[in-house]
Amino acid sequence: MSPTSATLSIFRHLFASVAEEMGVTLERAAYSPNIKERLDFSCALFLGDGRLLAQAAHIPVHLGAMPASVQAAIQHCAPFAPGDVVIVNDPYQGGNHLPDITLVSPVFISNQLSVNSNQSEPPLNTDILNTNSPAFFVASRAHHADIGGMSPGSMPLSTEIYQEGIIIPPIKLVEGGQRNTAVWQLILRNVRTPAERDGDLAAQLAAHATGEKRLAEIVARYGLDDALTHAAALIEYADKLTRAAIAQMPDGRYTFTDHLDNDGQTPDPLPIAVTLTIEGGEMTVDFAGTAPAVRGNLNAVPAIAESAVAYCVRCAALALLQSDLPMNQGAFAPITVRIPPGSLLDPHPPHAVAAGNVETSQRIVDAVFGALAQALPHLIPAASQGTMNNLTFGGVWDGVTSNPSPFAYYETIGGGAGAGPTGSAASGVHVHMSNTLNTPVEALEYSFPLRVMAYRLRHGSGGDGRHRGGDGLVRSIQFLSPVNATITSDRRERPPYGLQGGEPGQRGQNSVIKQGVETAVPGKVTLNLDTGDTLTIATPGGGGWGEKSKGAEEQG
Repeated sequence: MSPTSATLSIFRHLFASVAEEMGVTLERAAYSPNIKERLDFSCALFLGDGRLLAQAAHIPVHLGAMPASVQAAIQHCAPFAPGDVVIVNDPYQGGNHLPDITLVSPVFISNQLSVNSNQSEPPLNTDILNTNSPAFFVASRAHHADIGGMSPGSMPLSTEIYQEGIIIPPIKLVEGGQRNTAVWQLILRNVRTPAERDGDLAAQLAAHATGEKRLAEIVARYGLDDALTHAAALIEYADKLTRAAIAQMPDGRYTFTDHLDNDGQTPDPLPIAVTLTIEGGEMTVDFAGTAPAVRGNLNAVPAIAESAVAYCVRCAALALLQSDLPMNQGAFAPITVRIPPGSLLDPHPPHAVAAGNVETSQRIVDAVFGALAQALPHLIPAASQGTMNNLTFGGVWDGVTSNPSPFAYYETIGGGAGAGPTGSAASGVHVHMSNTLNTPVEALEYSFPLRVMAYRLRHGSGGDGRHRGGDGLVRSIQFLSPVNATITSDRRERPPYGLQGGEPGQRGQNSVIKQGVETAVPGKVTLNLDTGDTLTIATPGGGGWGEKSKGAEEQG
């Protein structure tokens, strides 16, 4: 059938539903709170040539960068056979940082698969999965709470990638349906919590099985030719819509520079400079002037910058078009991203990169939105909290048994969103490149030796203005067993900016209480904490938008 607006809508939602159901499977089957509770994972569907076809509404920083993982799998692991699964986490070969393990599975579907419209359930058998080249790929990326390295949680204040955990280049974890036991055991031997990793990896494999089954059902119902025809049309449609949105932006050259506080090794701020050039329906994003690669772990591989840019453009496009648009490879086509080699956004190995995915990605968004605000001053919101407030900790828990067990945990903590032209912003939420949930207090206390002493909004931390920025959060944790903890946070020195006369949000703060004495600690720090010590993280508020009217000031 030839694509129509109706059939395009049908296939768009069919393909997206594959990724969504993969995510449901992964969530339900996972072992770790980080994946099961916080939903720190993403699932996506790709064409056989590696182009992104559909994604679930998961984590932006994962999904914009996942095409690099699929391309790396194709480059290093082809040819494929039914039952193959590639694993990769190497940031310099398709990954983004080591805790994010990506699995990629080819999906083989026969060109001769018949369509039987009278059949209520499509035939599901191995005969349809037997051609020489895959028609699709399914992929998942999940943040594993420990992948080895120099500190529990595998988000250390590292100075080279070898300190951050086990590095997995693109290799076949499963070949022809048979798990590579040696590779599996090698991974588990290099982590602090092997049982949890074993369960989470198995959950990702289960998600892939779900994706393969659902794709087979779609093809069984509509035929491979129609499925691929509509896939190509959807990519073209996203391209056209994105170009139409960019064409509504005023042509010109717009620049903005924002800063990360420091790299955790020196106190120097790190500029991220961006120049947007808009011409017709195309945009060039140039990061010339950005800091060179640093000794600390805030370096980010190019796929992260490309992901952040695509996210910003998509947000603006949605607002300009006042309608939804597919997120697939076509959305990247009108955008050219230029990154200076050797810079903070294109480091050479073996630079450390653990925090580039979580902190630098957020500042890229702030910089790009700051530039877009000059082109679209009455559309773009003020800066949100601009950090993920990463917390990792681990140790050995004596518990109530005679067998002490190691534990490791990772979470990001929400904060204030930036206010915009339509109203005040949300408080205590994950923003921009993080789209996870929080870990509920009950789940956290059940899983680890700790007590949550406070978890509340940080009232008044949002920036003032015609519309107020959202408030941050306060999370206080008292440990019931000794732990090694690492905080990687930002916006502790420079606050989130306001726009159009709005005030900045408050900076974040970190502190520790030991033996009744509270002490402030830096934004990036590793701590050895004893039983009874309390760690508090107060997250930034979002920036305000617009000048506050005189009447409002007098009333306030």
